[in-house]
Amino acid sequence: MTWSSYAEFLAFATVLVIVPGPDFAVVTKNTLLAGRRRGRWTALGVGASNLLQGTAAASGLSALVVRAQPVFEGIKWAGVVYLAFLGLQALRSAVRGRYERFDDQGPIANDVRFAGWRQGFLSNITNPKVLIFYLAVLPQFLSRGAGAGWILAFAWSHAILSVLYLTLVTSGLHGARQVLQRRKVRRGMDAATGAVLIGFSARLASEHV
Repeated sequence: MTWSSYAEFLAFATVLVIVPGPDFAVVTKNTLLAGRRRGRWTALGVGASNLLQGTAAASGLSALVVRAQPVFEGIKWAGVVYLAFLGLQALRSAVRGRYERFDDQGPIANDVRFAGWRQGFLSNITNPKVLIFYLAVLPQFLSRGAGAGWILAFAWSHAILSVLYLTLVTSGLHGARQVLQRRKVRRGMDAATGAVLIGFSARLASEHV
């Protein structure tokens, strides 16, 4: 292995992280729903799932899951249902149009932290494309005979990049909170986020991964 290969992977992973996907939509939804800290916990959930899947890929467990087609299909359809559920929640919020102004400075309850973390984790862990990334794309940057340590280093770097980027997203949304807390803006954002999540759900359902 060389540091140039690692740098090439970091550049590729950065581009991949920046492209909006289900994780981005869920973090945006939770930040708008309950503030920056809820969004950060959602980002940490995404990162935890990436760490878990990257570690599983290094140990060979992910390859077993992909080969066990019923299990892999089950993960895929769980993701389809979950993204659709989150999308419908956002659309329902847009239709109702009733919002409480969130206080991002006061104490945050443990159940709120866990709810954010859980949604980020489930959004990522049920996305079969993440498994494909770790099993098919990441090895392209590894030299022949590279050990599990290098796989972990690459996979965990991707996880850290995703958390850093999604945390920046929450900070940007927080900076615009005065505008985003307006009822019309919130309803529009909820409607757009819901439509995006349902779109991701439909696309995942129609794809053969």
